[in-house]
Amino acid sequence: MSMRLTFVASFMIASLCAWGPAGAAEVKVLTAGAFKPIVLAVAADFEKQSGHKLVIDNDTAGGLLRRITGGEAFDLAVLTPAAVKELVEAGRIAAGTPRNLARTSVGVAVKDGAPRPDIATVATFKATLLAAGKVAYIDPAAGGSSGIYFAKLLETMGIADAVKAKAVLVPGGLVAQRLVTGEADLAIHQISEILAVKGATLVGPLPAEIQNYTTYTGGVAAASTQPEAAKAFLAFLGSDAAKRILAEKGMESAPN
Repeated sequence: MSMRLTFVASFMIASLCAWGPAGAAEVKVLTAGAFKPIVLAVAADFEKQSGHKLVIDNDTAGGLLRRITGGEAFDLAVLTPAAVKELVEAGRIAAGTPRNLARTSVGVAVKDGAPRPDIATVATFKATLLAAGKVAYIDPAAGGSSGIYFAKLLETMGIADAVKAKAVLVPGGLVAQRLVTGEADLAIHQISEILAVKGATLVGPLPAEIQNYTTYTGGVAAASTQPEAAKAFLAFLGSDAAKRILAEKGMESAPN
């Protein structure tokens, strides 16, 4: 009997160590690239307050849509509204859970210390693109919202072929890093992602007439094994503390 009690006690202690504090959960968060800095910035506070652990992964919005549609397990996803709507209709995100969290605009960047080009008007922005040696932006084929928009904008401006000839297409991640490495002279990306790159300088947003906003929407997985913890983190992303970080990271709250 003594040996049996010792075994049971040892098993219970091992279980507690494995699962952590009572009620603690591991929440898998999939986030589109530009929203990743926000998730990372609030993660520690959420984990400390809730006792839950976040496992964070990111990709382009298109990349995440393909992964989730393909069956990847997750608890919470932050993507574009169109992607979230598609996933709700496919039964992958629970209806009634999505909420708009933030939006960001597209900006232009150069390497620290480089002359700042004139992008005040559509005409000067166009001239800046044509004068640049190499222009970096997200590869539209990767599914990044800023890359898709910029490719269409080049067509509209009538300079698609000229810019494609000197394009540095980035499959995902921080486009402005190509400035720091010397691979490009000009970077076009979402402002929140430009501000995340040390060694890059934000010249400014695109002219208002051609500006594009990307909204980020969060939703809880229909098959989440930790739905309450996922909902708690989604609510935390809409808190006043998170909104302050949004402003610091070049984003603003998005209306629901």
